[in-house]
Amino acid sequence: MSSVAPFLVFFIGAALVVGTSGILRSLVMLAIPVVGAVNLYMLPADASHVVPLLGYELELIKVDKLSLLFGYLFHLAAFLGIVFSLHVDDRVQHVSGLLYAGSALGAVFAGDLLTLFLFWELLAVTSVFLILARGTERSYGAAMRYLLIQVGSGVILLAGIAMHWTATGSTAIAQIGLQDWSSGLAGIASWLLLFAIGIKACFPLLHNWLTDAYPEATPTGTVFLSAFTTKVAVYTLARTFAGTELLVYIGAGMAMFPIFFAVIENDLRRVLAYSLINQVGFMVVGIGIGTALAVNGAVSHAFNDVIFKGLLFMSMGAVLYRTGKMNGSELGGLYKTMPWTAGFCMVGAASISAFPLFSGFVSKSMVMVAALEEHHPYVWLALLFASAGVFHHAGIKIPYFAFFAHDSGLRPKEAPLNMLIAMGLAAAICIFNGCYPWLLYSMLPNPVDYEPYTAAHVLTQTQLLFFSALAFVWLQLKGLYPPELPGINIDAEWSYRKGLPAVGRWAHKAAAAVRAEWLGVRGRIIEQVNAGIYRLHGPDGVFGRTWPTGRMAFWTTLMLGAYVILSYV
Repeated sequence: MSSVAPFLVFFIGAALVVGTSGILRSLVMLAIPVVGAVNLYMLPADASHVVPLLGYELELIKVDKLSLLFGYLFHLAAFLGIVFSLHVDDRVQHVSGLLYAGSALGAVFAGDLLTLFLFWELLAVTSVFLILARGTERSYGAAMRYLLIQVGSGVILLAGIAMHWTATGSTAIAQIGLQDWSSGLAGIASWLLLFAIGIKACFPLLHNWLTDAYPEATPTGTVFLSAFTTKVAVYTLARTFAGTELLVYIGAGMAMFPIFFAVIENDLRRVLAYSLINQVGFMVVGIGIGTALAVNGAVSHAFNDVIFKGLLFMSMGAVLYRTGKMNGSELGGLYKTMPWTAGFCMVGAASISAFPLFSGFVSKSMVMVAALEEHHPYVWLALLFASAGVFHHAGIKIPYFAFFAHDSGLRPKEAPLNMLIAMGLAAAICIFNGCYPWLLYSMLPNPVDYEPYTAAHVLTQTQLLFFSALAFVWLQLKGLYPPELPGINIDAEWSYRKGLPAVGRWAHKAAAAVRAEWLGVRGRIIEQVNAGIYRLHGPDGVFGRTWPTGRMAFWTTLMLGAYVILSYV
């Protein structure tokens, strides 16, 4: 082989970063994704590398168009994240970010399920330090919950792998599909695998680890977090469950429900976290439909989402870095002193809202067209509603309340130069992919026969955006749009943050009551036994009295006779 496993470049680079500092560390960090991209380019199209481990062979590299696209995407995301974080002098964050990116690459190029599991767990362990690095009590609690859920996903994945291996004799990563429970181990394995992937993909009711943890990470850590975990899950779904109809409806739900939480949320990074789930919903729908057009749409939207969502998280990270605030109720008017950050944020907002000539337009529409072609009109309507909703909460709300709206009186400096460069690069990619999508289309796993800039597509999307903006303005003028107010929004996470502790306290009280009752019953039984023994063996008991010798001889003779008779019989 003329190159090495892609994850090794990042792992070796992380080791080099440990021993360097200052400018040298920055140069090493910038070189890592560049060297990694060159290494990836040199990988043969049919590359495969197997490593023996404990009698089992781990396939560390398996290359095709799908893995290559995600490989280049993760190198690009890592490079942007590194540039954005160059001002940070925190070795733990730098090393954690590199190991996290390397783990994502390891999962993408894994050729078997056991190798996937190893990197699946490494994703959790390496990324948690980006949340802990914030150094607050809230970030510590969020990090522990995040780690518990992520490791739990890995445990479920391993159980599914074991059952699938037992049932089929294979651990190759291939299309598994959702099987009926009556199929025995194979059916149970397919559901366990989908459940494990669904946790990382933020299926409804399994999503709160993201909205809980990502907003508590450092400004630079959130940029890394937004790029890898959910996209590894999307990649794995495309590998194993493409064409599973259940995913169509799960994805439609994912695209819709975050809108309602994002509209009333005050923390703008948490708004983006809900928006991330919304965008992954489009990808899940495309994978569920399973046609060439739908899968291409899902994969291309994953590519674009990493860039424009990263850009939005960068802009909010810059605001947090300069002001120390993230609530919409405390921000506003920042365009006066942070005009470049505001401009880049608006590019990200236009991209996620799928404005024509911006990246979201050329990928999101593929999924929606595929939904209509495969006779899912209600799903198409759900995605249309979700598109209008994301324009409200990410396209308008984020830049409006952060940089415009009321004047908060804050006059922070513009973002550091490295942050501006990273945002500028991401914005340029958003515009390039929107204006010239065919380079991205050429990298997709299936041949592309799709033209995004038809009159019908442009007109439909323009009308949707116009009337959504009109609705926002009208609601604002009428005072009906939910105001930015400090508060806590209750989501499904209540079940494990409040509900489970309450159940635990109830169970503890119930167990204590049962124990007390048992101790009381046991005490009464012991008292009764002691009383009976005392009656027999006490001073006045039958066995406590002194018996005459003759009487004792009589009873002994009687017992001996009975024994002889019984033995004879």
